[in-house]
Amino acid sequence: MKKHIVNPWKWQDQLGYAQGVEVRNNQGTLYCAGQAAMTADGQPSEGNMAQQIELSLQNVEKVVKQAGYHLSNIVRLNIYTTSIDEFFPAYGTLAGWMAQHNILPSSTLVEVSALAYPQLKIEFEATVVD
Repeated sequence: MKKHIVNPWKWQDQLGYAQGVEVRNNQGTLYCAGQAAMTADGQPSEGNMAQQIELSLQNVEKVVKQAGYHLSNIVRLNIYTTSIDEFFPAYGTLAGWMAQHNILPSSTLVEVSALAYPQLKIEFEATVVD
């Protein structure tokens, strides 16, 4: 698989994402459902934004690894949050996770009025290639 990052500007570099990610010659693609801060027994987290980001990312990891893919091959990571104002102060949790796993995805951040459960604040939707 060949991955090519497309960044016509530099401003997004400090935020840890790419404007575009081109993938050629890949073997497979994994489209992950939105992963929120849900416990292993299917209960929504009551935690703050940073705690919910951490649990949501752990859930992304479980899906990606169980499917046999590598986290570094996440090429798209869409973010749905009920509060952008709460999200950005906790952004370091996400940025650290992406840096740790060498992830530089294309990404979209959207504020939504609600997620599946009223307690949920964040949900990640990942696309992974092999």
